[in-house]
Amino acid sequence: MVISPSGLSLKIYPQGVSTQVPPWGIGPACLPASRKVVVVAHGELSTATQDYLKVIWTAQEWTDEPLTVSALSLHMGFSPSSVSEAVKKLTKKGLLTHARYGSIALTDAGEKAAVAMVRRHRLIETFLVDYLGYRWDEVHDEAEHLEHAVSDKMVDALADRLGNPVRDPHGDPIPARDGSFPVLDALRLSRCEPGTRGTVARVSDNEPELLRYIAELGLHLDTELSVLRRQPYAGTLTVESGGRTLDLGLPAAEAIWILAPAAARGSAAAAGPR
Repeated sequence: MVISPSGLSLKIYPQGVSTQVPPWGIGPACLPASRKVVVVAHGELSTATQDYLKVIWTAQEWTDEPLTVSALSLHMGFSPSSVSEAVKKLTKKGLLTHARYGSIALTDAGEKAAVAMVRRHRLIETFLVDYLGYRWDEVHDEAEHLEHAVSDKMVDALADRLGNPVRDPHGDPIPARDGSFPVLDALRLSRCEPGTRGTVARVSDNEPELLRYIAELGLHLDTELSVLRRQPYAGTLTVESGGRTLDLGLPAAEAIWILAPAAARGSAAAAGPR
């Protein structure tokens, strides 16, 4: 594992080195291809299958916790029985592995399809913000509709027009055309100890209202902040940013990830999992 000066942690695989320079200033020498899968063509799988695979992949992107049927049903918004049946079908198709009452995992084929959908979703989100003036709290649902309607050719054209970005408006990595993407060694703000300094690297897009609130506080990608106080029993975290003191509730602190020095990462790890 390589830790860049800015805190970008990348797992090195034998597929090579990425030359894409991310917008937060890490040069090519610091950006090995952390993950790489062969992206499958759009249209080979049903819309429902694509949605399931994408949600399974993104649900596990920022956590090491196993994904169960009950957890997946919450992510999908479907009943556990419906999700269980879908998981059985996808397992028979060789896209998932699932032990009875156990966790769900993508097979190599399932991951290829999932990464393809994640790429198109996040490129569309980026296009909507950069070219059409959408706010970051508006783009997720729009991209959900559009991602199934555009061709692979259009997705690649969007990437070219956008300059092949490596992150979307929320800070989530955008897989490259070859399936590679960087892995951020970012910390959930709620886990950071007082004295931790860093920059906002990612904000969860699960709740549009929360995104709007965080934007109103002036916390955007690359915003610098310092943790002043943690009050876990009160459910608040106090930070300083741009000369302002902000008291964040637990939902906001849980939604923000920061890039911090290695020493701060060690302190946060002692406080609990990401």
